[in-house]
Amino acid sequence: MMLAPGSPLGPYRVLGKLGEGGMGEVYRARDTRLDRDIALKLMPAAWASDPERRARFEREAGDPARATRL
Repeated sequence: MMLAPGSPLGPYRVLGKLGEGGMGEVYRARDTRLDRDIALKLMPAAWASDPERRARFEREAGDPARATRL
């Protein structure tokens, strides 16, 4: 799923693509509620119904957030 710069996604506005890997694509986005830039990781749609892949994605997505609270 390629998102164009300026595209809205919920409360976020996509600024550009940062990269992609085995677990999906990562975009730089603006959180319009908190007025700050974030990294937005998107899982391939085909994986959404696979409980194991979804759990792995959620674990990986949580890792950076936990690291910033150390």
